[in-house]
Amino acid sequence: MPDQIYIRPISFAPSPQSEEGEAVRLAGGMVYASRFAVMMRRDGAVTQREVVSPSGIANALARLPDDAAAEGEKQWTALRFAHPPLQLGERTIRLDQPQIMGILNVTPDSFSDGGAFLDDPEVGQAHAAAMLEAGAALVDIGGESTRPGAAAVWEGDEIERVKPATEYCATMDAAISIDTRRPAVMEAALEAGAHMINDVSALRHDPRSLEIVARAGVPVVLMHAPGEGEALHAGGEYANVVLDVFDWLKARRDAAIAAGIARENILLDVGIGFGKSLADNLALLNALPLFHALGQPLLLGASRKRMIGALSNEAAIEDRLGGSLALAVAGMDAGVQMLRVHDVAATVQARNVWRGLRDAALTDFSEMAD
Repeated sequence: MPDQIYIRPISFAPSPQSEEGEAVRLAGGMVYASRFAVMMRRDGAVTQREVVSPSGIANALARLPDDAAAEGEKQWTALRFAHPPLQLGERTIRLDQPQIMGILNVTPDSFSDGGAFLDDPEVGQAHAAAMLEAGAALVDIGGESTRPGAAAVWEGDEIERVKPATEYCATMDAAISIDTRRPAVMEAALEAGAHMINDVSALRHDPRSLEIVARAGVPVVLMHAPGEGEALHAGGEYANVVLDVFDWLKARRDAAIAAGIARENILLDVGIGFGKSLADNLALLNALPLFHALGQPLLLGASRKRMIGALSNEAAIEDRLGGSLALAVAGMDAGVQMLRVHDVAATVQARNVWRGLRDAALTDFSEMAD
């Protein structure tokens, strides 16, 4: 394998003026990066690392071999790329600020809601409406639990779960994402009114998925999971979890594009909790800004996950709001465009306060010399 290059943002500024212009707007959002680590890797090990400011990027790349320099130019462009909005039905989802995706699980064994939204559709509909009213940009409907050890679901059962939920969300003119890895479920949900696919297998579970998403022309989230088939959590062994996941997502992005999926329709998710240790998850969360170098909008799904319990005296699932908000804010600080959460109202409030702080910094020139 040829040497690989990575450009990782490592220092951040509240505004470009605070760094005398030596900061770039990360992925067209509300986060500004001022220093970058330009790294080279060979055979799984980092062999070279140089820290530079934006004005030093060109010289740093000029000192590299031609192939690495060309890839570095692509990553540098991607880090500064302003993503266009997503059009999901009648709803336009802007990607220049963090957006909230509300979770609607319609499974009997959901780790979070215990099947409440499956047993009573009226309860599920009311929950979806409440999330939208609280400020969710879209609803993500899932009919299969993907937690470790969860039983596989027959696609016919999954369709029976997600189709009614999709239909009642469609009556609210909601933007709808379907959390599934099965082609038949994707087709049924799209027919019922869904606008986006969120696939934890990154369209690997069934090769027909690539064709279906390409033909439908809808956005898709490609998530990292190390395992295959029903064992998505298996095989979580990494030379360097951050760079390995980066390379894996790059390969899946390229496979999707080769299959005819428009690049502007691809979002990426590092897959927190899927085949990863606590240390792996923490490393990925700290390195999230690097993944903007792949040139796609990023989704973060860390709400109520097991790592929060591991860091807080094994707090029960229903007692993980504080940790979920901490991880959501970490995602916002990293420039992540979409946050997949259970607690929509609290996360929207946190996002609004975070956005207010960013807006205040951008308009504050009081410390600039005349």
